Amino acid sequence: MERVLTGRILIVGAGQAGARAAETVRAAGHRGEITLIGEEPHLPYERPQLSKDVLLGQNPTVVPIRDESYWKSLDIVLHVGAKAVECDPQRREVRLADGRLFAYDQLLLTTGTAARRLPSLEGGAVPVLYLRTMEDAFALKQVLRPGVNLVIVGGGVIGLEVAAAASVAGCAVTILEAAATLLSRAFPKAASEFLLRRHRAAGVEFIFEASPQSIENGAVVLTNGKRVPADIILVGIGAEPLTDLAQGMGLDAALGIKVDGFGRTEIPEVFAAGDVALQWDPLRSRWARVETWANAQNQAIAVAKTIVGQMTEYNDPPWFWTDQYETNLQVVGDMGVGDVIVRGDPQSDRFTLLAIDEQIVRGALTVNRRPDMAALRKLVASGRSVDRANIENPAFDLRKI
Repeated sequence: MERVLTGRILIVGAGQAGARAAETVRAAGHRGEITLIGEEPHLPYERPQLSKDVLLGQNPTVVPIRDESYWKSLDIVLHVGAKAVECDPQRREVRLADGRLFAYDQLLLTTGTAARRLPSLEGGAVPVLYLRTMEDAFALKQVLRPGVNLVIVGGGVIGLEVAAAASVAGCAVTILEAAATLLSRAFPKAASEFLLRRHRAAGVEFIFEASPQSIENGAVVLTNGKRVPADIILVGIGAEPLTDLAQGMGLDAALGIKVDGFGRTEIPEVFAAGDVALQWDPLRSRWARVETWANAQNQAIAVAKTIVGQMTEYNDPPWFWTDQYETNLQVVGDMGVGDVIVRGDPQSDRFTLLAIDEQIVRGALTVNRRPDMAALRKLVASGRSVDRANIENPAFDLRKI
């Protein structure tokens, strides 16, 4: 791909991925127009703070990625509160809901996701909340008060982070999880059981293999007939990719916008990155979206470089973290491949789990062991063979690898 330093680059989606891509394009020497369009009426910001700092802070604020003067200094035109509703790939134009048209030479879609909704619970006497935007976070923060009965639908990471914050705020918290165990698809048994013990110690109750059916007389009625008192309901059952714009262009985007390792779609001048991008997972031979802070940032940076001709393939292993109570838990790679090796005592609050397959560490999970994760991220990314005896030896310093 020939390097292009002029031309109109349009980025639709002004979240973390879009913002990082915009500044990367300019830093790479692009001299043409850069326009960043975002549907939310705010400067670009990172979402992890919504379930952490905002819910736990005394006087919380959401910190933008950059202030307005920064975008002006880079001559990046930022339009917030602007919804893109149609794209004509032949004319290379994007139309907004208010009728404005934006022409482009290269288009990057970083439209992200929306919270998956549960309409069967909405519209009743008990408020149903979601957590995806800044407004969602502040609305939830306002109702986390001592004595409030909070029912959380979904025992994923977001649900658990909200449960931790609500428990600290004095709420009575019940988590409804459809599966038989906690985080069974993402975490090994030792990690799932650790989080379950920690939350139960804080007073959080769990009901497994049960789903909400309706709301009656201030209670959530489950499919098994049980009733759970509720003043507030928080639904955290995943996210849906925002692909209407891409599908309207004729792109393969039913489950996310399908891209290659460089973020390219089937339309040569159209790219995608971040939560909305559907990427190939070679380890499991499947297409998947990666909804993490690291992917939103690092994939967007790589794709931005490719857009201006600095061909940069993105193949970082997934990495994310969660903070719950005093616990920092981090995961890199795929914990569902190979054998799980335990380093440390899972009954304590400090241990490391490694997924090893054919002498290669495919994934790792740490609980309150940040130094281990710093080394393991490099190891998983390298794909190099290791001496299993060293990995199994708890006295061996993983940083030596």
